[in-house]
Amino acid sequence: MEYNDLFARVKRASREIAQLDDEKRNRVILRLAQLLEVNEEKLLSANEKDLSKMDPANPLYDRLKLDHQRIKGIANDLRHVAELQSPVGEEIERRLLPNGILLRKVRVPFGVIGVIYEARPNVTFDVFSLCFKSGNACILKGGRDAENSNLAGMSLIHKALEEEDVNRDVAILLPSTHEATAALLGAVGYVDVCIPRGGRKLIDFVRDNAKVPVIETGAGVVHLYFDRNGDLEMGARIIENAKTRRVSVCNALDTLLIHRARLGQLHHLVAPLAEKKVELYADPESYDALENIYPASLLKRACEEDWDREWMDHKMGVRTVGSLEDAVNHISIHGSGHSESIVTDDVAVADSFQRFVDAACVYVNLPTSFTDGAQFGLGAEIGISTQKLGPRGPMGLKEMTTYRYLLSGHGQVRP
Repeated sequence: MEYNDLFARVKRASREIAQLDDEKRNRVILRLAQLLEVNEEKLLSANEKDLSKMDPANPLYDRLKLDHQRIKGIANDLRHVAELQSPVGEEIERRLLPNGILLRKVRVPFGVIGVIYEARPNVTFDVFSLCFKSGNACILKGGRDAENSNLAGMSLIHKALEEEDVNRDVAILLPSTHEATAALLGAVGYVDVCIPRGGRKLIDFVRDNAKVPVIETGAGVVHLYFDRNGDLEMGARIIENAKTRRVSVCNALDTLLIHRARLGQLHHLVAPLAEKKVELYADPESYDALENIYPASLLKRACEEDWDREWMDHKMGVRTVGSLEDAVNHISIHGSGHSESIVTDDVAVADSFQRFVDAACVYVNLPTSFTDGAQFGLGAEIGISTQKLGPRGPMGLKEMTTYRYLLSGHGQVRP
C-alpha cells in the first residue's frame, strides 16, 4: 500500500471538513448513533470473531468485549457529543494592543489526528466523533486483536458520512500491521499529531519512534491513600468501586496505601474485594494485619516491582505508610501521573494531598473510576493525557483543537 497517497487524501479531506457547519457535523454523528443500534447484531458478530481468538483470562478481553449495554452506551456518547457546543471558532482571548491592532486568539482544528490503539473497539467511535465534531480528520490504527470489530465500526462511519454527502476520507482505518504503524508515525507533513491509547509498551514505542508530534495518554499506576482520619464504610465502598468496577481500564486502582494507625481495620476495607476474588500483594505490615483473615489463596507477599505494576486484573498492591508525607512520596516515585485519590475527613490533609500529588486527576473521597471523558461531561474522550505540556487529563472536544492568532489593523507599520 502507498501510504503517503492515502495520507494526502486525508489531508485534503481535513480542509473540507473544516468548512462544514456544526449542524452538518451533528447530523453525521447522530446518524452514526442510529446505525450503531440498528446494526448491533452485525457488530456483535464481528466482535465475537475477535473474542474467539483471545483467552478470556487476558486482561484485554474485557476491553475488547462488546455487548448490548456497551453498544447502547457508545450510541449515547455519540449523541452527547453531538449536543455539545463545538469549540471551533471559540474566542479564547481578545485584546486591543497599544498601537491599535486588534488581537484575537481563536480555537481551530489540528487538521489530521492519528490514533493508535489496542483492543478497544469503542475507541473507533469515540475518536471519530470527537475529531469530526472539532473539525479534524482522523487516521485510526487499531490492534490486530480487534480487527473485525474495528472494520465493522468503520464501515458504519463511512455509511453515515456517505449518507450526508461528506468525503469518507475524513476518517480512515489502517491495516493492523507493523508497516501501517511505521507509516503513520513517519507521516510528516500529513499528520499533525499522533495519540497512542493503550498500555505502557505501546505508549513508549510511539514516543520513541514517532517523527510526528505525540500527545501521550499514560498508562495508569493508580493509588488510593486511606488516611488515619478516613471513614471506614466510605473507604471500603470507594476501594471496591475503584478496583473492581472494571479491572482492565487505566483508571482502576492498583495500590492501596493505608496509614499505620488504621491497620487494625484494613480487613474491613478489603473485605468486599475478597468476595470478588481480588488477589492482594501486601507489604509485611499489611500482610500481618490480613493473615488468617483475608483468604489465604488470595493473599500474597509483595515484592518491590509490584509497586510499579498497572495490574489490569483482579490484583492489587497494599502498602503501609506512616504519614501523608510517606503516601505522597510513594506516589511520586511509583505513580504514573494519571489518577490518585485520598479518603479522609481531615480537610487540611485533603487539601495538602491535592496540592502535592502530581497527577492529571486528584480525588478526595471519590474512586478513581470517575476519570473518564463522559463522566467529566465531555461526551467521550480520545484518551487520558498524563503529560504536562499540552492537554492533561481526559481529552475531549477542546483538547482536539489548537489556536490561531488573528490580528486586524488599519495600516499600522512596525517602527
